Amino acid sequence: MTLSDLIQALADLTATEPRPEAQATARALRDGADTDFLPQQPSLLDAEIRAACAHPDAHPAARLIAMAQTHLPWQASPAAALQPGHLAATKAVVTLLAPEGPIPAPEFRFGLFYQAPGIYYPLHAHEAAETYTILAGSADWQAGERRFPLTPGQASYHPPNLPHAMRAGPQGFVAIWRWSGDISFDSYRMLPDTDG
Repeated sequence: MTLSDLIQALADLTATEPRPEAQATARALRDGADTDFLPQQPSLLDAEIRAACAHPDAHPAARLIAMAQTHLPWQASPAAALQPGHLAATKAVVTLLAPEGPIPAPEFRFGLFYQAPGIYYPLHAHEAAETYTILAGSADWQAGERRFPLTPGQASYHPPNLPHAMRAGPQGFVAIWRWSGDISFDSYRMLPDTDG
């Protein structure tokens, strides 16, 4: 199965971000939109992800995620080994675009992210510049000293090394994430955090 409609929708949404690296990421997604994805075993969080994507307030792209769910390779984050152990069972990632990804891209990482209801992802930082855009659910976000809510269609940009954290709302949240710059996981680090 190709996920062409979903990938095209995610590319269109990414292209609305006014940064050259977002435009380049959107082009790479469009170039790989016909990539074949094999059927996948359901994620342990499959029912929760489907419920969040089916919410009436979800972004239209979230409905495409629900339709493609059987072919999306949800897994633990590549940075999971550096995070508190309880997080592994409460969040999942799909990497669509990466140097080693199903859509090869040497300069970018891009994918989907799910975080379970009420879960707090503590302060962390990395060299990669990053944008999260919420597709379903909601979250209370922290980026540097700023704290703000995010709902479907809203985004948070994190320049390199900006500490950031997020607490999922009552439905959890599904988002897209985009990395550019230094996209290795070598610089990923958890930071002291008293909000957990």
